[in-house]
Amino acid sequence: MTDKTIDIYTDGACKGNPGPGGWGALLVSGEHAKELCGGEANTTNNRMELTAVIQALAALKRKASARVHTDSKYVQQGISQWIHGWKKNGWKTASKAPVKNVDLWQELDRLAVLHELEWVWVKGHAGHPGNERADALANQGVEGVW
Repeated sequence: MTDKTIDIYTDGACKGNPGPGGWGALLVSGEHAKELCGGEANTTNNRMELTAVIQALAALKRKASARVHTDSKYVQQGISQWIHGWKKNGWKTASKAPVKNVDLWQELDRLAVLHELEWVWVKGHAGHPGNERADALANQGVEGVW
């Protein structure tokens, strides 16, 4: 990573699973910060976790070096480990089942290759300021769909 590394904090929330959901992202570069959030009326927590990262990466205006902080092992392991096998197997799991949320995984894959990314898992609800803010934004996104 370079000195101009952007820290991206993302989170998803769902009231019921499936149910109304929201996503939130906090992008921090030096003294500058940008907050994003949104929601969907009928979704899942995993879809909101993925959407948060997708929306954050889509907000980057040019190629960037970034650390993506997520409390979702699904996102962190999926993009760092599982996706390679899924792509090799035609977007099927090791047991030959279709990959869940394939539309979002494909979009995340498309956006991720445009940037130099480090994927960082953080424990959720443990007082990490960036993660706590992303969580608050995700919950704000849920409120917007009710």
